[in-house]
Amino acid sequence: QLERIRTMEQRLDAITEATTSLSKALDQYIAIQSDIEALDRYYGSDEWRGDYDDDSAGRLPHDLKRGVLSEDGAWNALADVRKLDKRLAEVAKIINQK
Repeated sequence: QLERIRTMEQRLDAITEATTSLSKALDQYIAIQSDIEALDRYYGSDEWRGDYDDDSAGRLPHDLKRGVLSEDGAWNALADVRKLDKRLAEVAKIINQK
């Protein structure tokens, strides 16, 4: 009995920690949806190409953070978004089957 209660208490703690952490992460992810859409529109656009060309030509300040102008940076971030969206859809499907 005592072992069962200890085990269930550990499960309760794990569930509480995981749900709290996931809820915060989902809140953050929901809050940045407009940022994701804006980056998706920008990346590969004529505007992005112009910024990329200016950077390549050395016309931008050297201390400017410019990860968004690296082809891999934005591409990888948007690919991660697509993977995460797919996982969220799969989770929703599992939840709806309950």
